[in-house]
Amino acid sequence: MARTAHALHILVKHKDQAEDIIKQLKKGAKFQTLARKYSNCPSGKKGGDLGEFKKGQMVPQFDKICFTGETLVPHLVKTKFGWHVVKVLYRT
Repeated sequence: MARTAHALHILVKHKDQAEDIIKQLKKGAKFQTLARKYSNCPSGKKGGDLGEFKKGQMVPQFDKICFTGETLVPHLVKTKFGWHVVKVLYRT
């Protein structure tokens, strides 16, 4: 079982916007560029990079996708903060 993960994310207020970001990513847009442009999270300035974090460190819905979802593909996650487009880079 993975104990740490490294992820990028883009935080927005509306599901429609998050879905549009995923469409842009599937067409070849760079995750870091979209994070700088759209993310409401301070990590947006760093291209959405959250760095490496431990299991249980993030809110449950976010944590679940980071430790069970497929890596290197964008996922849509709803939390109390809004809608996240999450891309897990790796797990250790």
